[in-house]
Parts: sequence; C-alpha cells; structure tokens
Amino acid sequence: MEVSYRQINVAIILIVFCSFLLPLACAKRDGHHLHVGFYRWTCPQAEQIVADVVLKAFIVNPGIAAGLLRLHFHDCFVNGCDASILLDSTPSGEPTEKESPANGDSLRGLEVIDKAKAQLEHECPGTVSCADTLAFAAREAVILSGLITYRVPAGRRDSRVSRSTDIIGNLPSASDPVEKTTKLFARKGLTREEMVILSGAHSIGVARCLTFDYRLYEFNSTHTQDPSLNPFYAPFLRMACPRGAILLSEGSSKGSVTFDDMSPNELDNEYYIKLLQGRGLLQSDQALADDPRTSELVNRLAFDQHEWSKRFGKTMIKLGRVDVITGTKGEIRKHCRSVN
Repeated sequence: MEVSYRQINVAIILIVFCSFLLPLACAKRDGHHLHVGFYRWTCPQAEQIVADVVLKAFIVNPGIAAGLLRLHFHDCFVNGCDASILLDSTPSGEPTEKESPANGDSLRGLEVIDKAKAQLEHECPGTVSCADTLAFAAREAVILSGLITYRVPAGRRDSRVSRSTDIIGNLPSASDPVEKTTKLFARKGLTREEMVILSGAHSIGVARCLTFDYRLYEFNSTHTQDPSLNPFYAPFLRMACPRGAILLSEGSSKGSVTFDDMSPNELDNEYYIKLLQGRGLLQSDQALADDPRTSELVNRLAFDQHEWSKRFGKTMIKLGRVDVITGTKGEIRKHCRSVN
C-alpha cells in the first residue's frame, strides 16, 4: 500500500494541531470536561506553585492539611466544586457559605489559598481558577500527610454565587446515622463505600467539643453517655471537654480534640482501627463500625493501609468532579474572596 506525501503531511499537521494549538480540545476528558494537565500550555507551573505554598504552610503548621481537605470537601458538597466557599461576599448581598453556622469560625486554610492564588495571578493572570487551586491544594495536603500522590483533573471554573442557606441539607452532621449520610453522598454521585473511604480523612485534624460533647453528658433519655463510646476513652474526652467549659465556650472554636491522638497529622488507617475499638470521636464516625452495611469495609480497611491509601486518592478525584462548572460558565476569579 502506497502512502502519498500529502497524507503524510496531513498526519503531521494533525499531530502538531493536537500537540500545540488545541491541547484542550484534543486531550482526553472525563464526563465533566476536566482533564489532567489542563494548564500544561497556559500555566505549566500552576500545580508546582500551589504545592510550594502548601508546603511552606504545612512546615509552620501541619494541622493546615486537615483544614485544606475539609475546605475542599465543604466546597464540593455545597453546589459543587466551584470555590463558592471562598467568597466573602457576592453581588446579591446574601450571607455566604462562610457565614453559615456549619462553617463559621471553623474554616482553616483560607489564607493558604489566598497566597497560592496571588502567586498564580502573578505568574499567569486570569488563567487558573480558585476551584482548581483548592483541588490542587487538597491533593498536596494528602501527600504531605503521608499518602501517595494522585493526578488531579482540572478545568473547573468559579461560581459567582455563594449562599449560607445552601448549606442546609448539603453537609453531613456529626450525629447523622449511616443511612442519612449514605443518601447525602448518593446525591453527590458517591457510593456508600466511597463515603467510608473519605471518612478516613478524620485520621487527621481536630473536632470541636461542641460536635460530640452530648455523647458524654446527655446522649438520650435513657443513657447519659453514648453506650457505643469506649468506656476507657470517655474519661479522656471529659477531661478535654469538661461540661462547664463547653457551656462557657459555646459558639466559639474553643475546646477541641484530635481525631487521632497517636498520629494527629498522619493520614492512615488508624481511624478505622479506632472505630473497631469504640474510639470514634463523632457519632457519625462510630456508626460506620456499628452498622452492618458499612462494618465489613471498616474491618477490612483497619487491616489494610495500602488498600485505603490507594482508594482514598481515587475517591478524592471523584469528589473533585462533583457538580463542577466548566467551559464558559462561571468565571476565573482574580481574587478568590470576591467575584470579578
């Protein structure tokens, strides 16, 4: 079979076209038009810039990793991964997601995103979205906390809307039973197994006493203390969160306990081991070990750090695709705290 010079020239042109002129159109995309290497041609240093900023913050305060993970999760679960949680105000003048009691003064890592975005704007003005910046930062938090890296598909755009009222019914509660949490995750396109996998992020960070103190002092009409709580763990929690101090600090961030007192800044399967011991800090966490629909997976992950580590990265990628804005929708904010 003879190939003409014309056919060869056409093939070369197509290769050059895909490689240089239309990298976004020719690259492999997922269902939400996100793909790895989205900024390869427009801002090749984007991910490294974010990584450097997160590393510097982590060296000063390793606890920032948990804050960045939570920030990404709370963003994605409320109207999608669109950086709406970062907005201080919007044109509508409505209270923003930041002002919801579910977020309030508990959000951490906002200043890290501000620094990363400022450097991105200096390097590549108007190119990298705040939503992608947050997704990249969450990945760096995972790596610095001890898990293997994963590739983050990008191409998200930023929302111009952020409403405190949208939080209602879109974030899990510390007291939710497994069935309710499962239904919430399902609405976001995540399975029950993926819910259990992502819950392992609670192997780092802290929980405010206000989110679990009722398990110690007034669980229900028949039990002062939650019977699922390890009786040897409860006294430690009472010392960390004495009842009088809780009442005095109500509404503030005072009084907190690390999810894992042995390795508070290391993402590992110790979270699942503690659940089997009745040492889940939040009632919703402990329920995963007690409910037959999730207990089998909890048991398996408690004895297999590698499986959890591998699946956590994959599930974080899926989380980052929840209800994203792409294409010409939304905008690329110049400053993550305000719309353009």
